[in-house]
Amino acid sequence: MEKGNYKVDENGFYGDFGGAFVPENLQKNLDELNHCFKSYYSSKEFQDEYNQLLRDYVGRPSPLYLAKRLSAKYGAKIYLKREDLNHTGAHKINNTLGQILLAKHMGKKKIIAETGAGQHGVATATVCALMEMECIVFMGALDMKRQFPNVQKMRMLGAQVIPAESGTKTLSDAVNEALDYWIKNTDSFYLLGSAVGPHPYPDMVAHFQSVISKEMKKQLLEHEGTENPDYILACIGGGSNASGAFFEYLDRPEVKLYGIEAGGMGVETGKSAAALLTGEEKVLHGSKSLVMCDENGDVREAFSISAGLDYPGVGPLLAHMKSTKRLNVLASTDSEALEAAFELTHLEGIIPAIESSHALAALGKIKFKPTDIVVVNLSGRGDKDMEMYLKHYAFLVEEEIHKQ
Repeated sequence: MEKGNYKVDENGFYGDFGGAFVPENLQKNLDELNHCFKSYYSSKEFQDEYNQLLRDYVGRPSPLYLAKRLSAKYGAKIYLKREDLNHTGAHKINNTLGQILLAKHMGKKKIIAETGAGQHGVATATVCALMEMECIVFMGALDMKRQFPNVQKMRMLGAQVIPAESGTKTLSDAVNEALDYWIKNTDSFYLLGSAVGPHPYPDMVAHFQSVISKEMKKQLLEHEGTENPDYILACIGGGSNASGAFFEYLDRPEVKLYGIEAGGMGVETGKSAAALLTGEEKVLHGSKSLVMCDENGDVREAFSISAGLDYPGVGPLLAHMKSTKRLNVLASTDSEALEAAFELTHLEGIIPAIESSHALAALGKIKFKPTDIVVVNLSGRGDKDMEMYLKHYAFLVEEEIHKQ
């Protein structure tokens, strides 16, 4: 990553974070993948095919929308980077298309993936259908219940969805089982969805998601006469959408970068997924980063209403950014995220994913000036979360009736 202090080194480290802590047989796969990425990613053949698919298949560039009513409420110029309008409904497709082209170039036929909210699973199943490849997706059994519409989409697209029944039955366990499968089936290609895991995945995912901030620069220049906003806000689970939204601005300290984690029931309660705010340095899923731990130093269960943010760790780039004070970190609770989702829906007619709603909820926690240009990366749309939103709406209606 050619980005000053945020360049990954040859061993996959961003400062003290990153690396590849994996069995020897997987290291061979990672070395092969890293070589392919370094040589093929910059080639004209790859860039031509990738950019054509982003344009004609995904529908990029995604709009940068000035949310006028939201802006009036929070006293700043608030833009939404509309990743929710991408094919499959989220930013995930940017990365899956890039990785599936690498897999094709490497001659791989079987793709494995993990998913939390299901958006990466759907995006992976989509590109596997496009490229005629076998697709196996691991998903926490709990997440399969709370994100069932995405499970149905994956199956319709031809993917085999395998429930992770271990542990908390959420994203972390799906990653465990996907990695275990990969260890036993090294001829497959692991299409990892977030900016986590062993090198080169965090760097590779950040590059594929960097299309978000590349477009943002051009669009802001058109809208505001400058490439630089004053603030960029993005939700953080593992960190893929945040890495993409921040990528082009890492060496521009005048742009304030805010990552918003899942505060769950409140960071102080211990029931959250706020690894940047509460984590300790630890190796998780093949990479050293900040990980939530209990008093014995074991990985602590993450807690969030959001399946896509319900992860006990965070990507090494973001951990490094926090350690160098490049990244400002906030947390939004479950209830704050739900309120923010309904607010955007009512003010702008846009139903966001519950993950993105965590970033929207932070708007009320930052003191803006009227001239400030703020970009919120709207990482996904809320179709998959409708059951949760309807339950919350019913609760609000019942609460109003009781007040009367």
